[in-house]
Amino acid sequence: MAVTWKNDVARDRLESWFDRFRDRILGSVESREVPTRYGPNQVLLAGRTDGPPLVCLHAMRTGSAFLVAELSPLLERFRVVAPDLPGQSVRGLQVKLPLTDDSHARWLGDLLDGLGLGAVNLFGVSWGGFVARQAASAAPERVCRLALLVPAGIANGSHWKGLTKMALPMIRYRVWRTERNLRRLLDPLFTTWDPDWAGYTGDAIRDMPFDFRIPPLATDDELRRLTMPVLVLGAADDISFPGAAVVGRVRAIVPHADGEVIAGCKHCPPTTPEFRGWLAAKLAAFFE
Repeated sequence: MAVTWKNDVARDRLESWFDRFRDRILGSVESREVPTRYGPNQVLLAGRTDGPPLVCLHAMRTGSAFLVAELSPLLERFRVVAPDLPGQSVRGLQVKLPLTDDSHARWLGDLLDGLGLGAVNLFGVSWGGFVARQAASAAPERVCRLALLVPAGIANGSHWKGLTKMALPMIRYRVWRTERNLRRLLDPLFTTWDPDWAGYTGDAIRDMPFDFRIPPLATDDELRRLTMPVLVLGAADDISFPGAAVVGRVRAIVPHADGEVIAGCKHCPPTTPEFRGWLAAKLAAFFE
């Protein structure tokens, strides 16, 4: 068992951040525990109770509330179903599932069964994009449409650039926890500065053991199994998963896929009302 917090104080701090982002979600939010073969898994449900379900998978070291808070405009159209990913959220299952088999696909299948859902529309961000793609490749019959935002596991950036722009600033911040060092660490990642996101990320670096595993790149055969409509959105200035390479590879192997590289965008997209509105319109047009 691998927990996502270092001690009880760290867990309380992470729980507090989760609740703060949950409070940012517009409208009522329901929390459920859904049984899976790996244990009971928390799922947040928000948005129109009579809307079509849209399953959304969050990024690494965050949680369901963090993602749903950024999807507010979608809540007017969909019933957003957001599970906490195993090993990546203080509210998720405290296990690290293997990255090289169908464990995540089986986990997601158990959740869909527990919620009484058949084939669904699926949206994943970063690490959640890796999980979503992996699940769609393993069980394409369970996914009607697949949308990915800055997904891991399609194309990787320069290891040297990652070292110089991320690894070294992270070491410096862990030794000297100053506002200046936090900004220097997050500047290559954040497109816009958000005090809550910055504060949470700074605490997560301190409070969560880091998962050094890198999601493996999808094989060409795995991408060819994406027989459903696919939308992939990459970020032009993403040093981790370069948008042009991500979108280009998917479109080269999956001819029916649609894609776009978001100009001026880093790995963490803008946390602005304008971007939220743009993303919601893009996803709604695709899923509807």
